[in-house]
Amino acid sequence: MSRPLDTDVRLILLSPADNCLIAAARLEAGTQMLIEGECVTLTKTIELGHKVARQELAKDDKVLRYGAVIGHVTEAVARGAHLHTHNLASDYLPTYTHDAGHEFIHH
Repeated sequence: MSRPLDTDVRLILLSPADNCLIAAARLEAGTQMLIEGECVTLTKTIELGHKVARQELAKDDKVLRYGAVIGHVTEAVARGAHLHTHNLASDYLPTYTHDAGHEFIHH
């Protein structure tokens, strides 16, 4: 784990390919912090372990964490914005399904 050059120590980069950072502390709304040399002001409180946009994202952009796609944003997101269920949809596709009422026939 690391952090990009000129980025606040309270933000962790899990993989160089990621476009999100992880909050290493609770970050209060109104906090000013550097993200890759740009000063941003947090508009919402971000809880420990939550995701923060490393860069500006356009609607439907994929979000990468640990270098893997975890979902896509449902609206434009500014650098430093909180990424969570209000603006991030999962792209998880189950490898199996379980239908209620499906019965197995034994011979």
